[in-house]
Amino acid sequence: MKVKKIILSFLILGSVYNMTAQQYKYPFLNPRLDTEKRVSNLISLLTYEEKINMFSGAGIQRFGIRSAGGTEAIHGIVQGGPAWSQNIKDQVTTIFPQGYGLGETWDPELIHQVGSTMAYEARYLFQSPKYQRCALILWAPNADMGRDIRWGRTEECYGEDPFLTGSLTVAMVKGIQGDNAKYWKGASLMKHFLANSNESGRAETSSDFDSAIFNEYYAYSFRRGIQDGGSNAIMTAYNSYNGIACTTHPILRDILMKQWGFNGIITTDGGAFQQLKNVKHLYDSHEEAAQACIKAGTTRFLDNYKSYLKNAVSKGLIKEKELDENIKGNLRVMVKLGLLDDSDDNPYKNIGIKDTIDPWTKQDTKDFVRLVADKSVVLLKNDNHLLPLDQKTIKKIAVIGNRADVILEDWYCGTLPYKITPLDGIKEIADKNGIEVKFVRDDKQGLAEKAAAWADVTIVCVGNDPTGSPDWGKAPWSKTTLASDGREDVDRTSLQLDQEDLIRLVYKANPKTITVLISSFPYAINWTQEHVPSILHVTQSCQELGHAVADVLFGQYNPAGRTTQTWVSSIDQLPDMMDYNIRHGRTYMYFKGKPLYTFGHGLSYTSFDYTNISTDKDILHQGDKIDVNITVRNSGNMDGEEVVQVYAKLPGDDAIKRLRGFCRTNITKGDSKTVKIMLDSKDLALWNIKDNRFEMPTGTVTLQVGPSSDLIKLEKNILIK
Repeated sequence: MKVKKIILSFLILGSVYNMTAQQYKYPFLNPRLDTEKRVSNLISLLTYEEKINMFSGAGIQRFGIRSAGGTEAIHGIVQGGPAWSQNIKDQVTTIFPQGYGLGETWDPELIHQVGSTMAYEARYLFQSPKYQRCALILWAPNADMGRDIRWGRTEECYGEDPFLTGSLTVAMVKGIQGDNAKYWKGASLMKHFLANSNESGRAETSSDFDSAIFNEYYAYSFRRGIQDGGSNAIMTAYNSYNGIACTTHPILRDILMKQWGFNGIITTDGGAFQQLKNVKHLYDSHEEAAQACIKAGTTRFLDNYKSYLKNAVSKGLIKEKELDENIKGNLRVMVKLGLLDDSDDNPYKNIGIKDTIDPWTKQDTKDFVRLVADKSVVLLKNDNHLLPLDQKTIKKIAVIGNRADVILEDWYCGTLPYKITPLDGIKEIADKNGIEVKFVRDDKQGLAEKAAAWADVTIVCVGNDPTGSPDWGKAPWSKTTLASDGREDVDRTSLQLDQEDLIRLVYKANPKTITVLISSFPYAINWTQEHVPSILHVTQSCQELGHAVADVLFGQYNPAGRTTQTWVSSIDQLPDMMDYNIRHGRTYMYFKGKPLYTFGHGLSYTSFDYTNISTDKDILHQGDKIDVNITVRNSGNMDGEEVVQVYAKLPGDDAIKRLRGFCRTNITKGDSKTVKIMLDSKDLALWNIKDNRFEMPTGTVTLQVGPSSDLIKLEKNILIK
């Protein structure tokens, strides 16, 4: 009787399924059907021309399937802006601090929310009847490693450490894609795979290193973004890796697909396809280059390809079934975005339809951007507690410098909805407290020196121009106005801050001088560090930049940002730009010189004492996890956040130490908190080149805990067996 009931239940379910299936004209429209079956069915219905068009990311008009499009989204959705205005009608969007600034927050939860905010905005722009933008595939995060501070695109990355970058990459990917099991809010397309961190000659150069550095360093964040974050879209790099162009490298199939389980979008970078013949001279024809791209797994081209792809098919270099196989990657992402159906199961389908208030106009959004900007500020130095400024005793402030009254946009910045400059933010608080503010842009006619002498305290705002030129388009593409400026296609050849002379002059007139360095990358500000009592670092291009600067200057926000790269004191401390072997003195893991600021450095207006460290086990085995408990006390006079960092010195490891855990946490003054940081045994593994795998070393591991890589407060040994 029981068996009959079970059989009857299956028959009923089957009947319901068949009835449901019959509601759809084509199987691919059925959201309850397996993804691979939907994808295969749709491909079987496509014309040859539609298949070719799919490699540009096109939709399928006759089936009512919109293109998912693609948008730059390193620190906000780019729908127009300084670099794109000629191609895209400007549309304002919410703009956060540069990727480098997001990294300096050391806050995965915050970065998750940033990703979620951007994806909501992209979905809103996509679905709102008044916008209808194609912007569901977000080209973010930049998971490249910032191995060298001269790299022109340092502004886009999260820093030099793979664990930090990997953690923030996972957070950003998950934030963009959302937490629904079936549908994504947006698609996270990571870039640039692999080892892309030089601009000069990038199309001709090769990044060379062994498999250990590949797995432990350059590929680490991408692997985590795929396996831990769930990203299924990636952009290949312009450069070669070990002599083979990344655009057509076997690692795309052998590692991304076969080892990491990737089966989505693989796109070339802009122009990279044609570079294979025209610049790299790897093929005699574009048809042969197209063949190589398809063989490697390319699903999307970001330059002119159609005629070459068609010719390659007609010549027999590519079979149509190969096109079909690659197209599947695009369609799998489209299924996850809900573009093939109109299911009520999609929690994102009504964004921009039922909610009609533009998200970038909402006060909650503005407040969140301000919080992110606040959290990104790094207090590099604060002698004699000059900061925070005492609003009761200070009557006159001089604000000096050409970065005080502007917000400069970078190459991948969208159109800001509004701009709060540092001068705006300072004046806003000063006016409320009856403080007179005098602004001077430079020292023409001795005005800066006079203003500094007049003031109770002087704030000098200096930094780079992220476009590499005072005005967009004034400097040629491959050049910048200053050797110390960098941008896409241009690496820096100097670390000297050209405005440091202004800081000297102002300091001489008024020793109570604060330097606000607004920059996309580190500088060797040795004189400033030696003489100026207080220094802040904050990155470019955020709509709330000025509020963040003022919030920290006046103590309305207690800073806790941390450096994400080693700030060297001289360019002579850096290896050759094209030496990708990080063991040769790169990053805090291998650098043995005396830096200006160490990795993980950042100060607070309060003080923290590290009083105890313990672990829930003293012996670690393969597959285990271990809880590291650190007791931290706020011993100062102000509530504040501390970034607790856990480093590991592994047996047999040639690295000085490796970051393996961190936590940004708020602690009220006078209170103690036990910070729990979980370490996974897999994060203590190193790559075995001989056996081609990760494996845990055996022996004693020293766990080092502190607020920066060079300031270790507590240590504890555990045993790996």
